[in-house]
Amino acid sequence: MAKVIVAHGEILSKNGDINIARLKNIVIKSLRSLFDNLALKEVLLQIFPRPGKVGVKINTIAGKKLSTRPEVALTLSQILAENHPGLSRIIIWDRTNRELKKAGYRLQQRGKIQVFGTDTKGVGYESKLTMTTNIGSLFSHIQSKFIHHSLSLAILKDHGLAGVTAGLKNYFGAIHNPNKYHDQNCDPFVAELCTTPPIKAKHRLTIIDALLVQFHRGPSYHPRWASRENKLIFSLDPVAADHVGWQIIDQLRRRAGLPSLAEENRPPRYLHTAEALGLGHTSTNMEILEVEG
Repeated sequence: MAKVIVAHGEILSKNGDINIARLKNIVIKSLRSLFDNLALKEVLLQIFPRPGKVGVKINTIAGKKLSTRPEVALTLSQILAENHPGLSRIIIWDRTNRELKKAGYRLQQRGKIQVFGTDTKGVGYESKLTMTTNIGSLFSHIQSKFIHHSLSLAILKDHGLAGVTAGLKNYFGAIHNPNKYHDQNCDPFVAELCTTPPIKAKHRLTIIDALLVQFHRGPSYHPRWASRENKLIFSLDPVAADHVGWQIIDQLRRRAGLPSLAEENRPPRYLHTAEALGLGHTSTNMEILEVEG
């Protein structure tokens, strides 16, 4: 059974500042709750059972207002670095250095915690396509070669074509041609991409930043349709995590008097395809636990 942790607390203040101490406490409590409150070091050994490098794939395409916040990515990375001796490097990354800097990140290629984009000199994309039935893409060397474990640290947003963009679709930022995969509500493309070896063999954990949720007119930032929810979603099951995110978006839409995504004919159909492909679970076989911090 898939377990999803929905953590909530006053992490994000009214002026947009993050309470780092509260954030750290909630992240630790949530990770432990995934494993029935095991000690944190034991939890991290369960998630990352062998030594190596971890890639923290973030989302910075929408600018500073609606990107994975540096405080969240860095706090999480520090927790991993300090409590799992086998993790030699944590790479916080996305497509371009320009987008990372615009979202507030400071680029860093030295030390245990590093931050850089695929367009960094000496990084780039594979020269050979990774293929599935409907996918033919070049992967970022970060995803394919630089790391042993992958973590999707996504933003929860409405998406005009996909319905929802969250943990699974975050991996569109790992390939050179995501623009090719937006037809038919991004179905089956999101699901099929996540069956490819560079993702499926390495993905360990999904964390969705729902501190501020864009529930309409996404994926770009529109303050009228953004809601401060102060939530983080954690799951080892990437499909279950995104399904819970979908429900949060539909709840916010109902509250605002908007039709559901299904009523607008753009539910995230790729989640059901992902379930059929064995990537995780949707509404059945799911346990949702709340963590307060």
